[in-house]
Amino acid sequence: MTTAPWRDPALSAAARVDDLLSRMTLQEKTAQLYGVWVGAASDGEGVAPHQHDMTADYDWAELITHGLGQLTRSFGTAPVDPALGAQALARAQRRIAESGRFGIPAVAHEECLAGFTAWQATAYPVPLAWGASFDPPLVEEMARRIGADLRAAGVHQGLAPVLDVVRDPRWGRVEETIGEDPYLTGTIGAAYVRGLESAGVIATLKHFAGYASSAGARNLAPVRAGVREFADVTLPPFEMALREGGARSVMAAYNETDGVPASADPALLSELLRSEWGFTGTVVSDYFGIGFLQTLHRVAGSPAEAAHAALAAGIDVELPTLKCYGKPLVEAVRAGEIPEELVDRAARRVLLQKCELGLLDEDWTPEPQTTHLDLDSPSNRALARRVAEESVVLLDNPDGVLPLPPDARIAVVGPRAADSLAMLGCYSFPSHVLTHHPEVPMGIEIPTLLEALRTELADAKVTFAEGCDVADPDPAGFEEAVARASEADVCLAVLGDRAGLFGRGTSGEGCDVSDLRLPGAQGELLDALVATGVPVVLVLLTGRPYALGRWQGRLAAVVQAFFPGEEGGPAVAGVLSGRVNPSGRLPVSVPREPGGQPWTYLQPPLGLAGEVSNLDPTPLYAFGHGRSYTTFEWADFTGGEALTEIGTDGSYDVSVTVRNTGDREGAEVVQLYLHDPVASVTRPDVRLVGYQRVELAPGEASRVTFRFHADLSSFTDRSGRRVVEPGALELRVAASSADVRHSARLKLTGSVRELGPDRRLRCEADVSAPG
Repeated sequence: MTTAPWRDPALSAAARVDDLLSRMTLQEKTAQLYGVWVGAASDGEGVAPHQHDMTADYDWAELITHGLGQLTRSFGTAPVDPALGAQALARAQRRIAESGRFGIPAVAHEECLAGFTAWQATAYPVPLAWGASFDPPLVEEMARRIGADLRAAGVHQGLAPVLDVVRDPRWGRVEETIGEDPYLTGTIGAAYVRGLESAGVIATLKHFAGYASSAGARNLAPVRAGVREFADVTLPPFEMALREGGARSVMAAYNETDGVPASADPALLSELLRSEWGFTGTVVSDYFGIGFLQTLHRVAGSPAEAAHAALAAGIDVELPTLKCYGKPLVEAVRAGEIPEELVDRAARRVLLQKCELGLLDEDWTPEPQTTHLDLDSPSNRALARRVAEESVVLLDNPDGVLPLPPDARIAVVGPRAADSLAMLGCYSFPSHVLTHHPEVPMGIEIPTLLEALRTELADAKVTFAEGCDVADPDPAGFEEAVARASEADVCLAVLGDRAGLFGRGTSGEGCDVSDLRLPGAQGELLDALVATGVPVVLVLLTGRPYALGRWQGRLAAVVQAFFPGEEGGPAVAGVLSGRVNPSGRLPVSVPREPGGQPWTYLQPPLGLAGEVSNLDPTPLYAFGHGRSYTTFEWADFTGGEALTEIGTDGSYDVSVTVRNTGDREGAEVVQLYLHDPVASVTRPDVRLVGYQRVELAPGEASRVTFRFHADLSSFTDRSGRRVVEPGALELRVAASSADVRHSARLKLTGSVRELGPDRRLRCEADVSAPG
């Protein structure tokens, strides 16, 4: 029997797909353009809002005779044993292949925001904790491990990372982001993408684009960002993750920007993404996002009109299940209302990706390679612990109360101290899915901070009182909490968030807040504990920063952890005991007042404190801030006081020697900021353009060199061009955006230089022995 050209691996993927498309009917082509959420409930009790409106009725057996583009979250919808789940997925894939004329399986996708969102899978720290680590190689290693687990289970595509840049910390999904700076977000995000893609899993960048800039920090609220904010803050992380990470998929965002929904924006999804950036992968919708063009945005009058708008804009795949790209699309094409060329364009992209994955090959097999699938291996847990340890930020320790003495009397107080879920974000399986299955055990071991502390400090006398609930304003537990604190040498106030979805938590998707006060009665509990006169160490387990100015100068120490995952308890306990020297740095500023700083550190002059307003937005703890139990000396800076001239296409190196002058090992994060004193449009006073984490033994020194290129000073001018302008610049080597150690003055000479998509995105840093 002669093998059809589309089955021939000796031919190019393009030739194979062209041959296959020529053989397919309209229904077979459209079947490649949607996913099916087999486990989705149709009674309104599912994990996402509007699911009851958007889940279509269909006959599974009939549906798959035409083929199927994607299978949605077979592991992430309900608790299933991983090995049995892999076998069930394989059976479903086999049935899909056997039912269609061409034997093409589906692409299986899952969430992997903080690990594989499956029962019994490792729950890693959330992305905001990745940002706090300032350690791209570690994040890449974590993503590679996540990808390996996904592939072992039969999953081809992971819906991560989130590359939205925080613009207002009141937004519920801050925990899912990497931080408030586009350079940090882009470098950490690209590292995650490299790790996931190296395991053979398609990384899906989300949410493209502008989602985090919603008005009032409300989920899905309109975005009113200007063209320069969009170009210079929102888009760079996506460009970096595509160019340097090699992501093969992008998810269109829910939001509208200036009246145009992202899911119906060809300027964004086709002209910019494909024509300018050269992206060749697939664009998928956010869940129900195409249907939302009709039901929420009201820019389409029917499912067919929504399908037309999304296809024309450049969305190739409708997720999570068919609504618009199914029967409405087929009927509209047959009626001549939608050009079939749009279907062909999208189907070709989908099939090219399936070809890359080997799903068009005759020897394809869906069966898992092993009957035992351990998604929470000891090596996974060790890596989760390391990420958690590197992400804990010591915000303050003015009197050296930390580390805690091994035999201290410690009162542990607060609603986050004895709850395993205090460690997890809203897209972890226990928080995301298991809340709907209270009879099912957690599936993974998640030590609470209280348990971890008792293990860490076995000789200490540790007492506990909850004090209050996370969100309830009832102060009924204050009396016991104050009594326990009064009996102790030191009180640990363990406060923070409960992750949830759509108002069922204090942090997470749809859990937006009106201000940045600690949730519920936790602020009042902290006041009561401080009033005892016992030293109070505030330990925060949160998904966003909270305003702490009310307690400035009143706390013995402040430790911040952003949902540090299943090993977060031991990691934080290790910092408190001194076993771990804290090295995390803030990926988001910590505000002073709960309503006075709804934005981020990336402010032009009029966004900073001044005489024109009585509100001072200066943060209590700046972006990039973090303390250590050791000390570091920064010396031998080369950059000097003299003004240096380079061309608008030139480069300049700055170097500094960092020495650990303390008596224990520690890590310093050297940060490079750019200050542009005069430009044709207003610019942030400072912005991050480089950083390097350096681990040093006591007395050890390393020389850090940043290789700055003029491209890194570029911005979008009044005409919409990305340019490098001649004029003065200042490079600031700093320990945070507010703690400058050395600076170098530059003058860019020559004419204005317009940049294209091949511009330099990264400031390379070298670490060497001191000369």
